[in-house]
Amino acid sequence: MVAQYHELTDSQWEIIKEYLPIQRKRKYDLRIILNAIFWILRTGSQWRNLDSKFPKWQLVYYYFRKWTLDGTIETINWQLSQLERLAWDKKKDPSLVCVDSQSVKVVPFSYEDVGVDGFKKVNGRKRHIVVDTLGLIVGVIVHAANHFDSPKGIEVIARCDYRFDRLKKIIVDQAYRGSFVDDIFDYFNGEVQVEITSRNKRSSRFEVIPKRWIVERTFAIMTFFRRLSKDYEKTVESSEAMVLLMNSWMILSRFNRR
Repeated sequence: MVAQYHELTDSQWEIIKEYLPIQRKRKYDLRIILNAIFWILRTGSQWRNLDSKFPKWQLVYYYFRKWTLDGTIETINWQLSQLERLAWDKKKDPSLVCVDSQSVKVVPFSYEDVGVDGFKKVNGRKRHIVVDTLGLIVGVIVHAANHFDSPKGIEVIARCDYRFDRLKKIIVDQAYRGSFVDDIFDYFNGEVQVEITSRNKRSSRFEVIPKRWIVERTFAIMTFFRRLSKDYEKTVESSEAMVLLMNSWMILSRFNRR
Protein backbone atom coordinates (compact mmCIF):
# COMPACT_ATOMS: atom_id res chain seq x y z
CA MET A 1 0.00 0.00 0.00
CA VAL A 2 1.60 3.27 -1.15
CA ALA A 3 1.73 6.09 1.38
CA GLN A 4 0.26 8.77 -0.89
CA TYR A 5 -1.53 9.28 -4.16
CA HIS A 6 0.47 8.86 -7.35
CA GLU A 7 -0.73 9.28 -10.91
CA LEU A 8 -0.81 6.25 -13.17
CA THR A 9 2.61 5.22 -14.42
CA ASP A 10 3.19 4.38 -18.08
CA SER A 11 3.15 0.66 -17.32
CA GLN A 12 -0.08 0.94 -15.34
CA TRP A 13 -1.73 2.94 -18.11
CA GLU A 14 -0.69 0.35 -20.69
CA ILE A 15 -2.59 -2.26 -18.66
CA ILE A 16 -5.78 -0.36 -17.97
CA LYS A 17 -6.21 1.46 -21.29
CA GLU A 18 -7.14 -1.87 -22.91
CA TYR A 19 -10.54 -1.61 -21.23
CA LEU A 20 -11.27 2.04 -22.10
CA PRO A 21 -12.57 3.61 -25.36
CA ILE A 22 -9.32 5.35 -26.29
CA GLN A 23 -9.75 5.15 -30.06
CA ARG A 24 -11.68 8.41 -30.53
CA LYS A 25 -9.86 11.74 -30.38
CA ARG A 26 -10.76 13.87 -27.36
CA LYS A 27 -9.74 17.23 -25.96
CA TYR A 28 -8.59 15.50 -22.77
CA ASP A 29 -6.80 12.18 -22.67
CA LEU A 30 -8.70 9.52 -20.75
CA ARG A 31 -5.55 8.94 -18.73
CA ILE A 32 -5.87 12.32 -17.02
CA ILE A 33 -9.60 11.71 -16.50
CA LEU A 34 -8.86 8.41 -14.75
CA ASN A 35 -6.09 10.03 -12.70
CA ALA A 36 -8.60 12.62 -11.52
CA ILE A 37 -11.12 9.95 -10.48
CA PHE A 38 -8.42 8.06 -8.56
CA TRP A 39 -7.40 11.36 -6.94
CA ILE A 40 -10.96 11.87 -5.68
CA LEU A 41 -11.04 8.28 -4.40
CA ARG A 42 -7.76 8.53 -2.53
CA THR A 43 -7.98 12.04 -1.09
CA GLY A 44 -11.73 12.09 -0.39
CA SER A 45 -12.15 15.55 -1.89
CA GLN A 46 -15.47 16.90 -3.11
CA TRP A 47 -15.99 16.83 -6.86
CA ARG A 48 -16.24 20.62 -6.94
CA ASN A 49 -12.87 20.90 -5.18
CA LEU A 50 -11.04 18.80 -7.76
CA ASP A 51 -7.42 19.90 -8.11
CA SER A 52 -6.93 22.53 -10.81
CA LYS A 53 -4.32 20.39 -12.60
CA PHE A 54 -7.17 18.17 -13.76
CA PRO A 55 -9.97 19.05 -16.22
CA LYS A 56 -13.17 20.66 -14.90
CA TRP A 57 -14.92 18.55 -12.32
CA GLN A 58 -18.10 18.38 -14.41
CA LEU A 59 -16.22 16.56 -17.19
CA VAL A 60 -14.48 14.16 -14.80
CA TYR A 61 -17.77 13.39 -13.04
CA TYR A 62 -19.45 12.84 -16.42
CA TYR A 63 -16.98 10.07 -17.25
CA PHE A 64 -17.19 8.59 -13.76
CA ARG A 65 -20.98 8.40 -13.95
CA LYS A 66 -20.94 7.12 -17.53
CA TRP A 67 -18.44 4.37 -16.75
CA THR A 68 -20.42 3.45 -13.64
CA LEU A 69 -23.69 2.98 -15.50
CA ASP A 70 -22.36 1.30 -18.65
CA GLY A 71 -20.36 -1.30 -16.71
CA THR A 72 -16.88 -0.06 -17.68
CA ILE A 73 -15.70 0.17 -14.07
CA GLU A 74 -17.03 -3.31 -13.31
CA THR A 75 -15.28 -4.68 -16.41
CA ILE A 76 -11.98 -3.03 -15.44
CA ASN A 77 -12.20 -4.57 -11.96
CA TRP A 78 -13.03 -8.00 -13.36
CA GLN A 79 -10.23 -7.99 -15.93
CA LEU A 80 -7.60 -6.67 -13.52
CA SER A 81 -8.61 -9.22 -10.90
CA GLN A 82 -8.12 -12.01 -13.41
CA LEU A 83 -4.66 -10.68 -14.30
CA GLU A 84 -3.73 -10.54 -10.62
CA ARG A 85 -4.90 -14.10 -10.02
CA LEU A 86 -2.86 -15.32 -12.99
CA ALA A 87 0.17 -13.51 -11.59
CA TRP A 88 -0.25 -15.62 -8.42
CA ASP A 89 -0.48 -18.84 -10.49
CA LYS A 90 -4.19 -19.20 -9.83
CA LYS A 91 -7.07 -19.84 -12.19
CA LYS A 92 -8.82 -16.75 -13.54
CA ASP A 93 -11.99 -17.35 -11.54
CA PRO A 94 -12.16 -18.34 -7.84
CA SER A 95 -13.31 -21.67 -6.41
CA LEU A 96 -13.66 -20.24 -2.89
CA VAL A 97 -15.01 -16.83 -1.85
CA CYS A 98 -15.88 -14.99 1.35
CA VAL A 99 -18.98 -12.82 1.78
CA ASP A 100 -19.35 -10.13 4.43
CA SER A 101 -20.85 -6.70 5.01
CA GLN A 102 -19.66 -3.43 6.51
CA SER A 103 -21.96 -0.75 7.88
CA VAL A 104 -20.80 2.83 7.30
CA LYS A 105 -22.22 6.24 8.07
CA VAL A 106 -23.45 8.53 5.33
CA VAL A 107 -23.08 12.27 4.93
CA PRO A 108 -26.15 14.51 5.48
CA PHE A 109 -27.04 15.02 1.80
CA SER A 110 -27.19 11.24 1.18
CA TYR A 111 -30.84 10.37 1.62
CA GLU A 112 -31.37 7.46 -0.80
CA ASP A 113 -31.06 3.86 0.45
CA VAL A 114 -30.27 4.85 4.04
CA GLY A 115 -31.29 2.96 7.18
CA VAL A 116 -30.22 2.06 10.71
CA ASP A 117 -28.20 -1.08 11.44
CA GLY A 118 -29.76 -2.01 14.77
CA PHE A 119 -26.95 -4.39 15.69
CA LYS A 120 -24.02 -2.03 15.04
CA LYS A 121 -25.99 1.16 15.79
CA VAL A 122 -25.00 2.78 12.49
CA ASN A 123 -27.31 5.05 10.54
CA GLY A 124 -26.19 4.68 6.95
CA ARG A 125 -25.51 2.01 4.36
CA LYS A 126 -23.99 -1.44 4.14
CA ARG A 127 -21.28 -2.51 1.73
CA HIS A 128 -21.73 -6.15 0.86
CA ILE A 129 -18.64 -7.59 -0.79
CA VAL A 130 -17.48 -10.92 -2.19
CA VAL A 131 -13.72 -11.52 -2.10
CA ASP A 132 -11.52 -14.37 -3.29
CA THR A 133 -8.64 -15.94 -1.37
CA LEU A 134 -6.34 -13.06 -2.38
CA GLY A 135 -8.75 -10.51 -0.94
CA LEU A 136 -9.68 -9.22 -4.40
CA ILE A 137 -13.21 -7.89 -4.66
CA VAL A 138 -15.24 -10.11 -6.97
CA GLY A 139 -18.53 -8.26 -6.49
CA VAL A 140 -20.19 -5.56 -4.39
CA ILE A 141 -23.61 -4.15 -3.65
CA VAL A 142 -24.42 -1.17 -1.45
CA HIS A 143 -27.78 -0.89 0.29
CA ALA A 144 -29.52 0.60 3.31
CA ALA A 145 -28.00 -0.61 6.57
CA ASN A 146 -31.32 -1.85 7.96
CA HIS A 147 -31.48 -4.80 5.53
CA PHE A 148 -30.58 -8.25 6.84
CA ASP A 149 -27.39 -9.90 5.62
CA SER A 150 -28.84 -13.18 4.35
CA PRO A 151 -31.07 -11.88 1.51
CA LYS A 152 -28.51 -9.26 0.48
CA GLY A 153 -25.81 -11.92 0.55
CA ILE A 154 -27.73 -13.83 -2.11
CA GLU A 155 -28.13 -10.62 -4.11
CA VAL A 156 -24.39 -9.87 -4.20
CA ILE A 157 -23.64 -13.48 -5.18
CA ALA A 158 -26.17 -13.23 -8.02
CA ARG A 159 -24.65 -9.90 -9.13
CA CYS A 160 -21.29 -11.51 -9.89
CA ASP A 161 -22.29 -15.08 -10.77
CA TYR A 162 -20.59 -14.72 -14.18
CA ARG A 163 -17.33 -15.14 -12.22
CA PHE A 164 -18.34 -18.46 -10.66
CA ASP A 165 -17.62 -21.15 -13.23
CA ARG A 166 -15.39 -22.89 -10.67
CA LEU A 167 -17.06 -21.93 -7.40
CA LYS A 168 -17.24 -24.71 -4.79
CA LYS A 169 -17.42 -23.00 -1.40
CA ILE A 170 -18.66 -19.75 0.17
CA ILE A 171 -17.44 -18.75 3.63
CA VAL A 172 -19.67 -16.52 5.77
CA ASP A 173 -20.18 -15.65 9.43
CA GLN A 174 -23.04 -16.30 11.81
CA ALA A 175 -25.15 -13.46 10.38
CA TYR A 176 -25.89 -15.64 7.34
CA ARG A 177 -27.47 -18.54 9.20
CA GLY A 178 -30.79 -19.75 7.88
CA SER A 179 -32.13 -18.70 4.51
CA PHE A 180 -28.74 -17.92 2.96
CA VAL A 181 -27.63 -21.55 3.10
CA ASP A 182 -30.89 -22.82 1.56
CA ASP A 183 -30.95 -20.11 -1.11
CA ILE A 184 -27.35 -20.84 -2.15
CA PHE A 185 -28.20 -24.54 -2.39
CA ASP A 186 -31.12 -23.74 -4.69
CA TYR A 187 -29.26 -21.11 -6.73
CA PHE A 188 -26.35 -23.41 -7.54
CA ASN A 189 -28.37 -26.65 -7.59
CA GLY A 190 -26.49 -28.03 -4.62
CA GLU A 191 -23.06 -27.69 -6.25
CA VAL A 192 -21.76 -24.97 -3.89
CA GLN A 193 -21.15 -25.49 -0.16
CA VAL A 194 -21.65 -22.79 2.48
CA GLU A 195 -19.30 -22.80 5.46
CA ILE A 196 -20.34 -20.74 8.49
CA THR A 197 -17.39 -19.80 10.68
CA SER A 198 -17.33 -18.28 14.17
CA ARG A 199 -14.94 -17.58 17.00
CA ASN A 200 -14.46 -19.97 19.88
CA LYS A 201 -16.89 -18.66 22.53
CA ARG A 202 -14.88 -20.30 25.30
CA SER A 203 -11.79 -18.26 24.47
CA SER A 204 -11.41 -14.72 25.82
CA ARG A 205 -8.46 -13.95 23.57
CA PHE A 206 -8.57 -12.50 20.08
CA GLU A 207 -8.46 -15.23 17.47
CA VAL A 208 -7.87 -15.02 13.74
CA ILE A 209 -10.58 -17.05 11.99
CA PRO A 210 -9.14 -19.02 9.07
CA LYS A 211 -10.08 -17.53 5.66
CA ARG A 212 -12.39 -14.98 7.31
CA TRP A 213 -9.48 -12.61 7.98
CA ILE A 214 -9.12 -12.11 4.24
CA VAL A 215 -12.37 -10.20 3.84
CA GLU A 216 -11.70 -8.24 7.03
CA ARG A 217 -8.34 -7.17 5.61
CA THR A 218 -10.08 -5.89 2.48
CA PHE A 219 -12.40 -3.76 4.62
CA ALA A 220 -9.34 -2.45 6.49
CA ILE A 221 -7.64 -1.44 3.23
CA MET A 222 -10.66 0.72 2.40
CA THR A 223 -9.74 3.04 5.28
CA PHE A 224 -6.68 4.19 3.32
CA PHE A 225 -9.03 5.68 0.72
CA ARG A 226 -10.64 8.77 2.21
CA ARG A 227 -13.61 8.64 -0.15
CA LEU A 228 -14.53 5.30 1.47
CA SER A 229 -14.11 6.39 5.11
CA LYS A 230 -17.85 7.15 4.98
CA ASP A 231 -20.37 6.82 2.20
CA TYR A 232 -20.15 10.21 0.47
CA GLU A 233 -22.12 9.22 -2.60
CA LYS A 234 -25.71 10.23 -3.35
CA THR A 235 -26.45 6.95 -5.14
CA VAL A 236 -25.56 3.37 -4.29
CA GLU A 237 -24.31 2.86 -7.87
CA SER A 238 -21.61 5.47 -7.30
CA SER A 239 -20.74 3.88 -3.95
CA GLU A 240 -20.31 0.49 -5.60
CA ALA A 241 -18.14 2.03 -8.32
CA MET A 242 -15.83 3.61 -5.74
CA VAL A 243 -15.32 0.24 -4.04
CA LEU A 244 -14.47 -1.43 -7.36
CA LEU A 245 -12.09 1.41 -8.26
CA MET A 246 -10.33 0.92 -4.93
CA ASN A 247 -9.79 -2.73 -5.77
CA SER A 248 -8.55 -1.81 -9.25
CA TRP A 249 -6.11 0.74 -7.83
CA MET A 250 -4.68 -1.81 -5.40
CA ILE A 251 -4.10 -4.30 -8.22
CA LEU A 252 -2.44 -1.67 -10.41
CA SER A 253 -0.13 -0.64 -7.57
CA ARG A 254 0.96 -4.27 -7.15
CA PHE A 255 1.69 -4.62 -10.85
CA ASN A 256 3.83 -1.50 -10.67
CA ARG A 257 6.04 -3.11 -8.00
CA ARG A 258 6.70 -6.25 -10.04
